[in-house]
Amino acid sequence: MSYNSKNFSVMAYANGFTLWNYTTEDELAAVKADGYFNEIAPFARPGDMVLVNADTANAPQPAILSVSSVSSESVTVAVIAPYTPAA
Repeated sequence: MSYNSKNFSVMAYANGFTLWNYTTEDELAAVKADGYFNEIAPFARPGDMVLVNADTANAPQPAILSVSSVSSESVTVAVIAPYTPAA
């Protein structure tokens, strides 16, 4: 699959910072990959955070991502709270 704008929403906005929420059936590895969030380039800013719930069809993989860089057509994210499966 790929990024789906219908599953991406604003949770909070203040002082130039946005906290986003994104849910997808894609695996977390795909969501973290460069270019996955390129569609949000017009809206995202470095430092924004994305609460992700990935792989919802199988074994949900939650994570917190930070937008690390944005250009006119490109968004790069970094993991700041990775998914760690329960033992």
